[in-house]
Amino acid sequence: MTRVAKAGAIGGVVIAVSALAAAIVATGSRSTDAAAQSSLTVNLPPPASDRIYGSPAARGRPIVVIDAGHGGRDPGATSVSGEVREKQLTLVLSQALRDELVKRGRVRVAMTRDDDRYLTLEDRAAVPRRLSAAMFVSIHIDSAANPLARGASVYSLSDVASDAEAAGLAARENAGEDASARGGTVEMMLADLAMRSQMSASADLASRLVRKAAGRVELRPNPHRFAAFHVLRRADTPAVLFEAGYLSNTDDELLLRNPAERAKMVLALAQAIEADVAAHARH
Repeated sequence: MTRVAKAGAIGGVVIAVSALAAAIVATGSRSTDAAAQSSLTVNLPPPASDRIYGSPAARGRPIVVIDAGHGGRDPGATSVSGEVREKQLTLVLSQALRDELVKRGRVRVAMTRDDDRYLTLEDRAAVPRRLSAAMFVSIHIDSAANPLARGASVYSLSDVASDAEAAGLAARENAGEDASARGGTVEMMLADLAMRSQMSASADLASRLVRKAAGRVELRPNPHRFAAFHVLRRADTPAVLFEAGYLSNTDDELLLRNPAERAKMVLALAQAIEADVAAHARH
């Protein structure tokens, strides 16, 4: 092949390769455009459940949201024996309380979680807001360095903690807060206007829980305490955090793992919830 022929052949190959590359780019561009035009926006369901439980007789009754603390990758406290985690017992207690309230038929019930899943504090607090719930009850189990500490306690919302232990507990529970979910300044200002009324109603609910539990549930000294819990503040409804006992205490672990003892606790909680709902209905 002559030098001229070789040059022509090479030129032809270059032109062919260039044309092929241009075709590929054009095809890719058209595919990208088509994909962009055919893309869909999918609205995913909220991570927490909005299912409402209730008997037919409870139709139209107020909604109580029960929040089983921790879950998923957040196990919470571990028991003295090492055999059970907080997230397991809070779910068992929450499900039992739901079933008791549904059976009694005076309220309807929703749960932030009904299985072993992780939820942020904002996920949890969003459920009562979405459902316009009459009440929010978050169930937890405490743990302390002192193995003798035991007994249930009830926390209601306050900007100032009742004691150092309450402040420390709130700090630990608030550690998972998503600060980006706080909302804008106007939203927060409007929420603060209603906060005093919410704090008062929450304190009333906590007092009823203590009265109903006294004599039937092991309570710690001064069981009604106060702290700035993010999940209670964002619930926008009367809300309390119930600490069912101490997993760091051997006696409390045994009680919490005993179905008969849990049933006493659940009954006291159910009666206090119903009494509080009835009291607000009269106003």
